[in-house]
Amino acid sequence: MVRFVACASLGTASPGCLAGTPLAYFLHSAGPASGPVRVLDWALAALCVGVCIVIAVLLYAAIRRKRRESASPDAAPSQTSVADERDERDERTANRIIAIGTAISAVLLLGALVGMLRVLAAVADPPSAPALAVTVTAYDWWWKVTYRTPDGASFATANEIHMPTGQPVRVDLQSADVVHAFWVPALAGKTQAIPGQTNHQWLQADQPGVWRGQCTQFCGPQHAHMAMEVVAQPPDDFAHWLDAQAKAAAPAPDGAPTRGEKLFMARCAGCHTVRGTQADGAQGPDLTHLASRRLIAAGTIANTPANRLEWVAHAQQLKPESLMPDIALTPAEASDLSAWLDTLQ
Repeated sequence: MVRFVACASLGTASPGCLAGTPLAYFLHSAGPASGPVRVLDWALAALCVGVCIVIAVLLYAAIRRKRRESASPDAAPSQTSVADERDERDERTANRIIAIGTAISAVLLLGALVGMLRVLAAVADPPSAPALAVTVTAYDWWWKVTYRTPDGASFATANEIHMPTGQPVRVDLQSADVVHAFWVPALAGKTQAIPGQTNHQWLQADQPGVWRGQCTQFCGPQHAHMAMEVVAQPPDDFAHWLDAQAKAAAPAPDGAPTRGEKLFMARCAGCHTVRGTQADGAQGPDLTHLASRRLIAAGTIANTPANRLEWVAHAQQLKPESLMPDIALTPAEASDLSAWLDTLQ
């Protein structure tokens, strides 16, 4: 149901919105960076299936021959001579089959190599100049996404990449700790994020949608819970989102939100940033517009008021060994903190 709500908010029922938590559309393409890769995927899959069929046929023939030989161990001399001639013919046939199979295999493997090189060349650069550049930094176990606005300012979000449809977006990949791998199957192939260097990739979505991504390089106990989403929006909607996200958090209303902000500054500001407040921690995600995101904990749970409090109180149960500690709150503190977090739109 959450997936359909997200699709409705984008005004689309595209396959990208229905991709779901599992990477259900990894064999489908939603943009030009993934189209050639998908064709290569199917071609290599067909090649592998063909090889498996040939192996199965050869295995069946070998088993059948062995059974035939074991069925007549005491054949008469005349029968033995006939059997020897038959074995010679079978051996010559087998040698021809091996020679032909080797030649065909060499041609197919060479074709696969040429196909892979052509695909690498096709997806190396976008068809036009990127409309946007974002820096994605991988952490154990979440993704920091840094945007640069047209006026030169920058801001960070977490675990969501928003982009305009129909336009290429350059992604500069970095890692803050270990080797990770960035993969949004419907939009592009995999690219590693390596400490100490910046790798580059580009994404483009042909239509609005929400596309699931995942870290695909084992990076520790919570590797499986290191996901992200790419949200493709019409250019006007994206421009509105970019403008809203670049702004600082709105001042907290009096009452429970104000008390919740003070609690956050005392307990959470050392790790998290909320622009427009005194919170400027760099260890955890920027939470300036936390309530506007669809998921939290790098795609682990839906972003609802109840789940936000559950994450604060029981992070080590939901995502063991993450850097987010369990934080004990009284009912009154939980209510105040929730009221303030709700304002971070």
